[in-house]
Amino acid sequence: MAESFTEMIHNDLHKYLIGMHEVDDKLPQCQDVEEKWESIAQSYLPDGIREFTAYPTTSLGWMMYIGMAVAKFWDEEWEIYGNIKDLYSYMRDKRGYDCMDEYIREEVLRLKGDDYDALEKLVGECASRVNNALRHQNIEPGTKEAFNAYVSCLHQLYLFGAAVQLKRMGYHMTKIGN
Repeated sequence: MAESFTEMIHNDLHKYLIGMHEVDDKLPQCQDVEEKWESIAQSYLPDGIREFTAYPTTSLGWMMYIGMAVAKFWDEEWEIYGNIKDLYSYMRDKRGYDCMDEYIREEVLRLKGDDYDALEKLVGECASRVNNALRHQNIEPGTKEAFNAYVSCLHQLYLFGAAVQLKRMGYHMTKIGN
């Protein structure tokens, strides 16, 4: 059986991020972060779709940053952030869509110098990989199939953004015992 597009994106990102030592073989489960996906996606889609034509890697990559930010919020002050109805707009409105990556890296993740630059490179590579895979699907733009494929890409980037951040904060999914 051929793997689905979503499985292909998932497997490629997983293999790449394992190779970069950014995730473990077994990905973390964080129900609170996963439950925010739908509301974040609904809020993000008008901005993401608008930007996709001219800036596809930005449109995709921002969702990985969002996943990282939500994981960080979950770890630090979920009793506050978990109750924000529109978490995406909350982050976007801090500096605007175009500078959301900088806001997340500087103010949420508190990165500087080489760590700041390395994360930009990592997210850029993940977004490029996903965009390349999406382009090779030969899906007609503007169709329901194209929309569904785009949303699948965003979802995988969100989940992997969260997984990367959870590992960076010390959450490791490793087998205990025999």
